[in-house]
Amino acid sequence: MERYLVENCSPTLASLKTGNLFSYKYDSLEEVEFYVEFWNQCMAEKGVSVCILKIRKQTALIYVFRKNFLERDMKRPGVTKLLKKMGYESSDADYALRHLRGRLENNEDFPHEIGLFLGYPLGDVIGFVENEGRNSLCCGCWKVYCNECEALQTFRKFKKCTEVYTHLWNQGKSVLQLTVAA
Repeated sequence: MERYLVENCSPTLASLKTGNLFSYKYDSLEEVEFYVEFWNQCMAEKGVSVCILKIRKQTALIYVFRKNFLERDMKRPGVTKLLKKMGYESSDADYALRHLRGRLENNEDFPHEIGLFLGYPLGDVIGFVENEGRNSLCCGCWKVYCNECEALQTFRKFKKCTEVYTHLWNQGKSVLQLTVAA
């Protein structure tokens, strides 16, 4: 799983982003639960959490995030209003994460508000919902509906971070060594 963390979560590990998602193919549910518990224990002191958002046959959707960033993001102006429209009763980070997990388990569709859990700009999440994923200004880590120049800079920063982390990991640095403390 360490390779997955480096390739998919470097911006979160580097404290540049609230969270990242990846699909992890596993042989047994016990295996994925072991790795999630292991990485939570290893990275807790650095402020990084790992959780399973959804289990499918042989695949788990893994969410790696910085809880303090998520708490900050949930308090941004306009977030509570959007979450209420999506059926959330609160923007408390723990509640919102449990509710998101429930929405993922009970729906085949991917909940559009998941961008809020990944640190995407609120305007882009709203733009995606209102436009049903069409008419974006550009697309990178997410579909952009506002502040295209800023988003493109952010995409470049995330890409560079992932390249550097992958290079360092290939040279023998561990995920724990690469993870920035909170």
